[in-house]
Amino acid sequence: MLLDDVRKVVGNALQIGSRAQEMDAAAPLLGSVPELDSIAVVNLITALEEHFGITVADDEIGASTFETLGSLTLFVERKLSG
Repeated sequence: MLLDDVRKVVGNALQIGSRAQEMDAAAPLLGSVPELDSIAVVNLITALEEHFGITVADDEIGASTFETLGSLTLFVERKLSG
């Protein structure tokens, strides 16, 4: 399931391990996960690009993408289908 893959990438990129495993689609990210600062966002985008073979342009991603694990997963799903 895509959500599981995104959860794994988030956990690895932010180095939050078991905390990520407990996250569901409604789990808040930006503003709720202290490790997700501006540098971590860049690292997470890079990790998603490498894991899923996608390219993310600066102008197609914003704070709302990182609102929840579900919104981030939806973004990845759209990139994969586009």
